[in-house]
Amino acid sequence: MQTDSSTDFLIIGAGFSGLVVAQRLAAAGWKCVIVDRRDHLGGNAYDRVDAAGVLIHPYGPHYFRSNSQRIVDYLSAFTEWHHVSYTIKSHTRGRYWSFPINLNTFEEYLGREASTAEFSTWLEKTRIPISEPKNSEEMIISQVGRDLYELFFEGYTLKQWKRHPRELDASVCGRIPIRINRDDRYLSETFQALPKHGYSAMFENILNASPGVELHLGVDFKEARARWSHRHLIFSGAIDEFYDRCFGALPYRSLRFEPESFSAAQLHTRQAISGKPGFWQPAMQVNYPSPDVPFTRIVEIKHATGQQIDSSTIVREYPKDWTPDDEPFYPVPNAESREAYQRYEKLTQQESRVSFIGRLATYRYYNMDQVTGMAIAEADKLISKYGTQS
Repeated sequence: MQTDSSTDFLIIGAGFSGLVVAQRLAAAGWKCVIVDRRDHLGGNAYDRVDAAGVLIHPYGPHYFRSNSQRIVDYLSAFTEWHHVSYTIKSHTRGRYWSFPINLNTFEEYLGREASTAEFSTWLEKTRIPISEPKNSEEMIISQVGRDLYELFFEGYTLKQWKRHPRELDASVCGRIPIRINRDDRYLSETFQALPKHGYSAMFENILNASPGVELHLGVDFKEARARWSHRHLIFSGAIDEFYDRCFGALPYRSLRFEPESFSAAQLHTRQAISGKPGFWQPAMQVNYPSPDVPFTRIVEIKHATGQQIDSSTIVREYPKDWTPDDEPFYPVPNAESREAYQRYEKLTQQESRVSFIGRLATYRYYNMDQVTGMAIAEADKLISKYGTQS
């Protein structure tokens, strides 16, 4: 590619944000170049088949769900779906627990059968009334009291964020439902599914449906700006990186993933624990809130994908401090971090030919359907601004 090459839109990042906005712009007749410094498309939602033949999520589990039929319809043009109700467990005090907290959890806690009415009465007596929870600790103890908070939330949050729950926004733990019935689903959205053939296949379909789009992998932001002149830049990377961290690095948490595969014979020895043949653990995801365990969770995504294969792979997830050499997985959700981000946000308001979309560029946690909606809205905005190409 010559250094004087040009494109209409230069898009940094080949994840949900970049691919969706490129598809929409290409459909309007515009030329787009997407670059990503990794060697694959899909960003953190990339999936692949490992050496054991198991379809895995190398960057942690991506559980697609949505209440937006518009978003589901849009993505359905590029994939069929495998519908699934995501279920997880928590392992602490030497046993597996139903989680999120529901009536089954309460019965496990009591060691006997109970009713919804009894659980509701117990919660009323146990919870600590806080009308407007200001942090994640207050959010949970106001719903279930201190013992269940300490059992399931406190240690996990300390490991995940390296901050006490009282130092984090109420929304961090507040995203997890508390139910008094036997509904043990992890999520509550009306649509819960995975792309039938995987996220990577869906992303390939999006790209193949966009003939005006070029994809260049292994190209970082600085190289891309030097190689392509452009009408408009769309950035989905870390916002502080865009501005050369002129106000310092924003706080992020990173992750280390440790996969381990098992043969059918090895899985047979785990059947008493997993509860069904061909699996290593009893649920797709098992949380480990105990501070004595270095990882936060083990994911066996085969539970969710429905893949028919004798072997299985688990992935242990270890939170870690972020450095510039790591992937910035999570913006830190507290007031101090938001204040630091707002200094960069003010700079973005001076950019007339740059769009910032996605979790890292806006320094905020979003689900995949929300990122998809953001990319569609930004594409519509840019088409309104620049028009269409016949």
